[in-house]
Amino acid sequence: MAKEIKKDPSEFTVEEKLKALYQLQTILSKIDEIRTLRGELPLEVQDLEDEVIGLTTRIDNYKNDVVTLNKSIKENELSIEKSRQSIARYEENQNNVRNNREFDALNKEIEFCNLEIELSEKKIRDAKAALVARQEDIENSNAQLAEKRDDLERKKIELEEIVDETRKDEERLREEAKILEGNIEPRLLLSFKRIRKNTRNGLGIVYVERDACGGCFNKIPPQRQLDIRMRKKIIVCEYCGRIMVDPELAGVKLEPVEEQTPKKRSTRRKAAESED
Repeated sequence: MAKEIKKDPSEFTVEEKLKALYQLQTILSKIDEIRTLRGELPLEVQDLEDEVIGLTTRIDNYKNDVVTLNKSIKENELSIEKSRQSIARYEENQNNVRNNREFDALNKEIEFCNLEIELSEKKIRDAKAALVARQEDIENSNAQLAEKRDDLERKKIELEEIVDETRKDEERLREEAKILEGNIEPRLLLSFKRIRKNTRNGLGIVYVERDACGGCFNKIPPQRQLDIRMRKKIIVCEYCGRIMVDPELAGVKLEPVEEQTPKKRSTRRKAAESED
């Protein structure tokens, strides 16, 4: 558990600053592990929620189309009824015409009304066909919506179980991180967070391992390694920009690297002896 230090962070030595940073990195890495444990579930839940909203909106639009189509059918049925009434009136008037010109004019009106009836009947057929299609769309979308809602409920339960299992640990770690952040001067903390944000694995500070940076694994010159072990100034990797510390400060014991002894050139020596 991180202990709160009353000392002003600006008064810390470089070694104390590096220790605090490495402790903070360790805690933040544990929080990252918890998030990794949750995996893609939060994103899957969000995607499913978006799909449910999309399907609901689509169904509402289909229902609005149904209302519009039914309204169109009724309007065209009324139009047909009016046209038939007009035809009956025109036919009655034909019996009282005074000349052929009036009769032909009424006949044209009747033909026009018949065309209006045919057009309205076609619109009704088209609307009814579209209505059937929209009803099928609504049924299919409702089936998809029910399936997505089931998936969403299942994923939410799964996510809640994982969150419940890790919530206490995460809250404790976040509290420890908050205390440690209070013990690091703001400028250094800001730089650390920026470095951490720009790295894929979230490591803002690493230790030297096998003469290389523990973040990008590029070789570090001996003099620079010596400066890191001296802990007199904060040193960053010239390749990846991560802050570097020595393994001892990080509390890591590395296995010694076995030096390869050069093979004896026995063949050349034997050849020289034979010449003598």
